[in-house]
Amino acid sequence: MLGRRGLSAGARALASALRVQYIAYMPIPSETLAPRALLRDEVLARLRDAIVDGTLAPDEQLRDTEIANWLGVSRTPVREAMLELGRAGLVRALPGRSTVVAPLEARAILDARDVVAAMHRIAVAAAVPRMTPADLDRMRAANARFAQAQRDGDTDAALAADEEFHAVAVEVCGNSAVRAVIGQYEPVLHRAERLRFASTEGRDSASRHERLIELCAAGDAEGAASVAEQTWRSLTVPSPTHPSPDARPEETS
Repeated sequence: MLGRRGLSAGARALASALRVQYIAYMPIPSETLAPRALLRDEVLARLRDAIVDGTLAPDEQLRDTEIANWLGVSRTPVREAMLELGRAGLVRALPGRSTVVAPLEARAILDARDVVAAMHRIAVAAAVPRMTPADLDRMRAANARFAQAQRDGDTDAALAADEEFHAVAVEVCGNSAVRAVIGQYEPVLHRAERLRFASTEGRDSASRHERLIELCAAGDAEGAASVAEQTWRSLTVPSPTHPSPDARPEETS
């Protein structure tokens, strides 16, 4: 006959075993939950769009308390978003001052342009062999919206359609590293693209898009990749309105 202490120990062991068994066989819900964007990502997207569309102007000071109040969030996701925007070159922290919106500088645009052009070349080269007729139709539809926006003088719609057009190859290629790099540096170019699409130069983009679609449909991966790269490298760099921080003043005699 077991003693009182033995019974207590046995009962505890049995209860523990039953709990382990119960936990081990808990069924996993079969219902798929809808993905939810992180608050930091939502704040990042709002600030990035505000910088690209000019709501937040170059050299404008960005105080995290004011932005948090504007977006209705705490300061933590604002600060996290600021760090991401700084890495992308859209904001700049100045010694002794608040963080400011980075000016539209030629050097920063050239650097971003070269990186983004190379990434789109990789994306298109990998995507062409995988493209389906539905993918090509998505590109055609996006380019049609782009051309219409150009005719209407709707720069915002043109930017959105252009982004949708190029996103097809990035999505189809399946290269997450390429997608991440483009996502980081492409917003820098969108600021310059607003100037392009607001001018007659933007009309040439629709023709480049059409040529890219033709090469993709023909299965010419190398030719399509080359056109994709040149499309981004053709982006005109605006004349700098702000001196580079590394620039030296001219000497006077």
